[in-house]
Amino acid sequence: MGDVIQGRVIEGDYRTPHNGFQQAPGSIHNDEVASKLGFKGGTVPGSVHMDQFAPMLVETYGADWFAGGNMSLHFTQATVDREEVRAVMEVAEPRSRLTMFNREGAQICVGTAGAATRDPISELSRRMAAQGQAAPGALRILAGYAVGDTTADIPMRIEREALEKALGRITERLPLYDEGVLPPSHLVRLAHISRPTVLAKVNQSVGLFGALEIRIAKGPLKAGHDYVGRTTMLKLTESPKTENAWYDVDIADAATGEDVATVTFMIRFMKASSPLWAAA
Repeated sequence: MGDVIQGRVIEGDYRTPHNGFQQAPGSIHNDEVASKLGFKGGTVPGSVHMDQFAPMLVETYGADWFAGGNMSLHFTQATVDREEVRAVMEVAEPRSRLTMFNREGAQICVGTAGAATRDPISELSRRMAAQGQAAPGALRILAGYAVGDTTADIPMRIEREALEKALGRITERLPLYDEGVLPPSHLVRLAHISRPTVLAKVNQSVGLFGALEIRIAKGPLKAGHDYVGRTTMLKLTESPKTENAWYDVDIADAATGEDVATVTFMIRFMKASSPLWAAA
């Protein structure tokens, strides 16, 4: 690991993340769908913003961050395709603070990162602990779920060709990626393969990432390699505009069965997008 200099602030350059899912029907990344829900346009996936912090993590903790580090982000404002944003990292131990802003100075996300596999007071962990469990009968979109629900034996794999295609538009390209190491966005993408399984009972609605956390235990994870996922529902919450599912996706090496990483999702389902809330 690299030497950590307390109090150092690293500011990245403005980048223009690409929304590669604008044509997805019924998705928050689709311009028409997002505009109807009050967004400026189809949103850039929050996972894409994670990649802008990767060079700072390597500069601070070394390339070993991909073998055993963590990053946790809470998204405060969505961005649209090619919107300029800047990543900022305030270096500290045992965790650094992460923020991102657009050109107008609006905060896009806030978070934490460090060299340990797990941070018990990471950004997502603190926010989840502060949320009250949804009252019985309060959920409509997520009515079919309960805390503790699990799924297992989900095959997961990202092909090398898919990674190489994505590297052509990634905001920050590191030499490690050319060796097949998954960028943070693609580690989330790997875990997100579980979505049709873990969220199979979700009623009609549009969802988006509210928070994401990566915890790498035995990495780096690579494209072209087989993994197996299992999921655990951690919490179900709501706000006036959303119903929220918080869940872990544990990723194991398919060959050894050994756990290598965990991604925690908080997905916000927009009440305004669901016919179950149409009369509310």
